[in-house]
Amino acid sequence: MGLSDSSVAIYIAECQRVLEKTGVRYKMHGYGTNIEGPWSAVSDAIHACHVAVHAKGAPRIATDIRIGTRIDREITDGQGNEDKVKRVEDILRLEK
Repeated sequence: MGLSDSSVAIYIAECQRVLEKTGVRYKMHGYGTNIEGPWSAVSDAIHACHVAVHAKGAPRIATDIRIGTRIDREITDGQGNEDKVKRVEDILRLEK
């Protein structure tokens, strides 16, 4: 990010505040944040995070993005990332 302090926590917190306002589904984890929603809403949310983090004083930001889309069916609430994790956890729970 081009700063003297190696911690980026205050900038991640700022981005989380921005995401809260966007209406997209998101979940922060130790190595990033998963964002779900329509392509344009996700793109707008990422842009808004960059704007907010620059406004907090970060002169440079690098964002790694992995995008998955599908056209074979609609993804409704409960069928996104959380549901994928839950299905695996259910399988593991049944093995115990």
